[in-house]
Amino acid sequence: MSIYCFGIDVGGTSVKCGLFKTDGTLLEKWEIPTRTENNGENILPDVAETIKDKIQDRGIRKEDVAGVGIGIPGPINSKGEAACAVNLYWGFKPVAKELSELTGLPAKAGNDANVAALGEAWKGAAAGAQNVIMATLGTGVGGGIIVDGKIVAGHHGAGGEIGHANIDHKEPEKCNCGNRGCLEQFASATGIVRVAGKELEACQEDSVLRSLEKITAKDVLDAFKAGDPVAVRVMENVGERLGGALAIFAAVVDPEAIVIGGGVSKAGQPLIDCIQKYYREYAFSLCKDTPMVIASLGNDAGIYGAAKLVL
Repeated sequence: MSIYCFGIDVGGTSVKCGLFKTDGTLLEKWEIPTRTENNGENILPDVAETIKDKIQDRGIRKEDVAGVGIGIPGPINSKGEAACAVNLYWGFKPVAKELSELTGLPAKAGNDANVAALGEAWKGAAAGAQNVIMATLGTGVGGGIIVDGKIVAGHHGAGGEIGHANIDHKEPEKCNCGNRGCLEQFASATGIVRVAGKELEACQEDSVLRSLEKITAKDVLDAFKAGDPVAVRVMENVGERLGGALAIFAAVVDPEAIVIGGGVSKAGQPLIDCIQKYYREYAFSLCKDTPMVIASLGNDAGIYGAAKLVL
């Protein structure tokens, strides 16, 4: 019976690595740089090398390792194949197959946001839940959907791309994906700044935000928590859009918990209250009381979820 497994979370600048026991105990974590030159050809060999080194350093027998799971920033299908990963300069890549060949271990691969959701469902804020929706509010809006304990990847690997759900059919500005009116344009850190800019243009009201040369999402959230009227309106707008979108996803998934993560989630309970108010208003009756919680694993969610992929 296997004792160990590895969880790998590939980011644009660094690769987070974790050695776990199969019961979910994190034994050690470390990072290596993400070498993206030459179309990222070194990334998987570097990952394989660090895993082999760790096995040797700790005197672990290969037969005691269940395998290695890896999360990558891009759509990835249920076979562990990436259609592309622009931040890694990858086109199509059979990630799981290549990593398995390089390490000699079983390997599974998933999208980084989906994998983080799996981590939170396994050992984080939604520990023990089999059905979870996670929204990560960072520079963009990522998402992960877990049904019956498994990631919903979908045919193209685009399952859980909740940031690109169209929530405003009349939005004139384009999202980075090329569409208009995506949730990401309103609920991400950049989206919050964009909404704040429009609100300041549209009103003459006094606001602490007017005195700032370059507004950040943290500025808006701090002003919101302090009761600044403009910031409150901005976050009510954001909360309504995000709460409404989550209510739609809940009608499909019927989750036991909804997890909010990413940098924006550092605003804590006031943010949750703002989203949950609208979520409850719009959600189907049986889903209205679904707990909404702040992600608890932080930057480790990816390595936990990646480890869980192979178990």
